[in-house]
Amino acid sequence: MHLSIIIPIYNVEDTLRRCLESVLTQMDERMEVVLIDDGSTDFSGQIAEEMTTNRENCRLIRQTNKGLSAARNAGIAVATGDYLTFVDSDDFVAEGTYDALLAVVATHPDYDILEYPALLHYGSKTKQRLLSFTDTTIGSIRDYWLGGAHLHTYAWNKLYRRELFTDVRFPEGRVFEDVYTYPSLLQRAKVVATTSVGLYYYCQNDKGITAQAGGKELTDLLKAHLKHLKQWGELTPAYYQSLVNIQIDVYEATHADPILPVLPYNGTLKLFLLHLIGLKRLCQLTQFFHKIRKINHS
Repeated sequence: MHLSIIIPIYNVEDTLRRCLESVLTQMDERMEVVLIDDGSTDFSGQIAEEMTTNRENCRLIRQTNKGLSAARNAGIAVATGDYLTFVDSDDFVAEGTYDALLAVVATHPDYDILEYPALLHYGSKTKQRLLSFTDTTIGSIRDYWLGGAHLHTYAWNKLYRRELFTDVRFPEGRVFEDVYTYPSLLQRAKVVATTSVGLYYYCQNDKGITAQAGGKELTDLLKAHLKHLKQWGELTPAYYQSLVNIQIDVYEATHADPILPVLPYNGTLKLFLLHLIGLKRLCQLTQFFHKIRKINHS
């Protein structure tokens, strides 16, 4: 078995058939599907059972509701593939994706992580965009992260060598769990690559966890970045600017004192103001401007 496809399921009866059809039609003897019904209260469990019954390469696990991270972790624990990948049950995968990706790792058996394209916010008239890649072996994990990988830490558009998860799991009880986990996997990987083949459809879901993120969830996102900050050494101004932006969003949602360390990076007006007036006052100033903008647009 070469590839284990892990699919957490929770109350997705409206999208689950599309998801499973996109995966099951690609299956061959090199693949297995591990489905985790995370305590669904709708017909998701029945749909999953109906679509996988009598399929030897499919396994359905049922557990009480513990959240996305726990469901993924349950799948990791029983997966047998040389590589793992994940699919969220409100998304789907383009035809031929897994065959193309397995061809890449067959040609490059040293790859520990392989990232492939994704159509982000599929179905949205304003947000939809293609995340594309070239066929490249990453020379520097640090440059890869700071150069933009921190913006697409998604668990689902990647293949991972299973051994990377030997002592790594998704953090339970936290949102933006991918941001916590991906740096740990990168730290353990010897060879990371991107490819132009395959396509993952990340569907717009206005009721999803990240779309409805509030203060607690945004704090989780910031803490996830801070947990691995020392791993990257000297940061780029662009990456630090993105952390400042997250901290500003956290402050607007919670009014809690900033937790982001003030670091000596410059290059933008926002970073200049940070060093001039301090991080908390920058958060307050930005919040004031946002209120004024809302008033002008009301």
